[in-house]
Amino acid sequence: MSQPKVEIYTKWGCPYCVAAKALLDRKGVAYEEYDITMGGPKKAEMQDRVPGARTVPQVLIGDKPYGGFDDINALDRQGQLDPVLGL
Repeated sequence: MSQPKVEIYTKWGCPYCVAAKALLDRKGVAYEEYDITMGGPKKAEMQDRVPGARTVPQVLIGDKPYGGFDDINALDRQGQLDPVLGL
């Protein structure tokens, strides 16, 4: 099974962003990180891709938004994250 593209929108100094990246790192998953600390086009892109998103991190797996750290951590605890990641 191939692994879907994983993307994460983050801000500098965000502990939830660090935790989400650490979880993905522990799973050995490559991801594309977009730092939106200073706003700009990537922040607008995040808001277009994840309507209503006001916080970071925002994790997208295969272009589908999965929320932030609490959301992907809950999926992991339920044993549902690995299948989504193609692991």
